[in-house]
Amino acid sequence: MLGFDTAADYARSRMYFGCTVGRVANRIRGASFELGDTTFKLAANDGRNHLHGGPTRSFDKVEWDAEARPSELGPSVVFRHDSPHLEEGYPGRLETVVTYTLTGDDALRIDYEAVSDRATPVNLTHHTYWNLSGDGVGTILAHELQVVADRYTAVDDELIPTGAIELVDGTPLDFRKPRTIGSRIAELESSGARGYDHNYVLSGPRSSPALAARLIDPASGRVVELLTMRPCLQVYSGNLMQPTTGKVGARYGVRSGICLEPQGYPDAVHHPAFDSVILQPGDVFRETTIFRLTSR
Repeated sequence: MLGFDTAADYARSRMYFGCTVGRVANRIRGASFELGDTTFKLAANDGRNHLHGGPTRSFDKVEWDAEARPSELGPSVVFRHDSPHLEEGYPGRLETVVTYTLTGDDALRIDYEAVSDRATPVNLTHHTYWNLSGDGVGTILAHELQVVADRYTAVDDELIPTGAIELVDGTPLDFRKPRTIGSRIAELESSGARGYDHNYVLSGPRSSPALAARLIDPASGRVVELLTMRPCLQVYSGNLMQPTTGKVGARYGVRSGICLEPQGYPDAVHHPAFDSVILQPGDVFRETTIFRLTSR
């Protein structure tokens, strides 16, 4: 997991290293949405669009209350954030609890819960950059990736979903069988994504955490398996990473890491055909993501 040696370095970074993303991951077209009879204006921090919850009080930029707590699964840290009504423009007071647990079977388990006193969009995710070769050891292009999805949401040049859901078959997005990330990435470099920055519609039922992706480093034999309850997975190959000094002086550059971000449908507030991301008062947002560490 790429990262930094100090909390101050994380606070200064704008690359979302290892953070909880919220209230809404990914992009919202036009930095606004309608809910009922009200239009909510958000900050435009990705061109004319809204990205990852906003520029100043998004979930990666606030201090969370934290408490270490033992559990039956292993040592845990419980993080809490109480986001007030209209923070970053979103309606409702949103109370969020995220619990990180290191389990006895070599997994990082992340459990999310959120409740709101008003209807509001909620789409939380985790944004670790993985490089299974180690900190500062080249790019992830030689890593092998498998994604349990045969469809993806098509996007325009601003990476905003068009509403179409298309098949991966015959495209550079087809990772149904493991293959190296670099094998077809050049076909996407002239697109708005400049590589992989795409939302996959995951296959199979997800009432409990199910396999979504597998990342393999053939050189070391290290493997990360991702299990999630969410319907979608954003795969981002670090195309816009800036030269950065990370842990123990490691140097990161373009494509030094890859993000596997479980999420709801991106820009769902503008696409009624997508599964809704609106959390109603009285309901509870629940999600479990598991990164299981293993080897070949």
